[in-house]
Amino acid sequence: MYIVSLNYVAPLEALDAAVPAHIAFLDHHYASGTFLASGRKVPRTGGVILARSESEEALRAILAEDPFWQKKLATYDIQEFAATKAQAGLEGLIGA
Repeated sequence: MYIVSLNYVAPLEALDAAVPAHIAFLDHHYASGTFLASGRKVPRTGGVILARSESEEALRAILAEDPFWQKKLATYDIQEFAATKAQAGLEGLIGA
C-alpha cells in the first residue's frame, strides 16, 4: 500500500480550474480498486491518496495521468506503507 502526498505548487485558482478533471481521474482509479481513500490537506496545501499498487513504478505511471501532475500544479511524494493493524471494518487494508 502507498501513501501519496500531493503538494500544491500553483495558485489555488489554477488548481480549482483543474479539480473536475482531477476528480474524474480519482473516480476512475477508485473504480479500478487502486485508490482506497483521498482528500485535501488542512490547511489546503495539497492532498493525500491512499493507494494499492503492484509497485511504485506502476503507481507513478497512474499518477502521471493526473491533471494536477500533467498541468504541473502539484508534486508527489510516495511512501510505501505496510499496515499491520486496522480498526474494525478496515481489516482489508492489512497486507494491501
